[in-house]
Amino acid sequence: MGSLARPVLGVRWCRRLWALPARTAAASPPSPSGASPGSGSGSLNPFDRRLKRKQKNWAALQAEPTKCDYLREEVGGRIADRVFDITRTFPLALDLGSGRGYIAQHLTKTSKILFQETVEKLIQVDIAENTLKNAAESEIPTVRVVADEEFLPFKEDTFDLVVSSLSLHWVNNLPKAFREIHQVLKPDGVFIGAIFGGDTLYELRCSLQLAELEREGGFSPHVSPFTAVADLGRLLSRAGFNTLTVDTDEIQVNYPGLFEVMEDLQGMGESNCSWNRKPLLHRETMLAAAAIYQEMYGNSDGSVPATFQIFYMIGWKYHESQAKPAQRGSATVSFGDLAKIEGLLKRGKK
Repeated sequence: MGSLARPVLGVRWCRRLWALPARTAAASPPSPSGASPGSGSGSLNPFDRRLKRKQKNWAALQAEPTKCDYLREEVGGRIADRVFDITRTFPLALDLGSGRGYIAQHLTKTSKILFQETVEKLIQVDIAENTLKNAAESEIPTVRVVADEEFLPFKEDTFDLVVSSLSLHWVNNLPKAFREIHQVLKPDGVFIGAIFGGDTLYELRCSLQLAELEREGGFSPHVSPFTAVADLGRLLSRAGFNTLTVDTDEIQVNYPGLFEVMEDLQGMGESNCSWNRKPLLHRETMLAAAAIYQEMYGNSDGSVPATFQIFYMIGWKYHESQAKPAQRGSATVSFGDLAKIEGLLKRGKK
């Protein structure tokens, strides 16, 4: 495992894997994304998308815009590895919520292991124009488009591959975003994405809540709500994807303290943009939260950990050439026969 760019003392990784059965896509009417407090403050539109665009544009214009890219670069590399695992050429690919090109910088026109073409042309899409302007160069021919993940300006059956890294957790209508991705994929096309999971930043969330309860008698949400792994599988299946796989990594990064955690989140463009967020944190509350963070989660060397749970997902658009499960009762060998064979093999070794 590679180390991250933030001065850290260790990174902990652990993985779990689920293989999810395919289901028939459920047709349900899309709900529009909110664009203003009047239309976007309901339960179906928890995020202020205009504010998120401003946050990402601001982060891209800082003096050192790459200083906080370590997490996105790491996850982008892991998505690229999953692309390389599929031994085929993708003539046209879409990078959804591409940012500065965190996936593209790990993709190469030719796989160094298999010596074959991977992605021939890449379309990068992001809601924030400044991130696209500052995108890293890639050896793959690239076109950059400013667009919303929920309203893709592409025709049906356009792309052979769609990738997305740490962007979809900010969309207001995740089911609609998955349907849009499924629609723009060609039959037998594949979607490979990464999204933050529900345990992300639990240390920060708990510390802020306890500090507010202590100093102000109540607390407000300061960390965005995230998707559960079971919900993610159902949403992908309802969008029409089959042969689903979802697995999760936990990346634990060590920081000097709570203020450095929040500074880097802002630099990543990951500040909270929920409509019900509290716009201001009192100084006394912040100091109390920093002390609680250190007391409850601090490491022996004085640093504090921040956990980022990442869900990786792979889903395919149906094509008649894809492998199909065998019909029930079509097996020619019973489990009892397999047990007998295993016994004979053991006796042969003696």
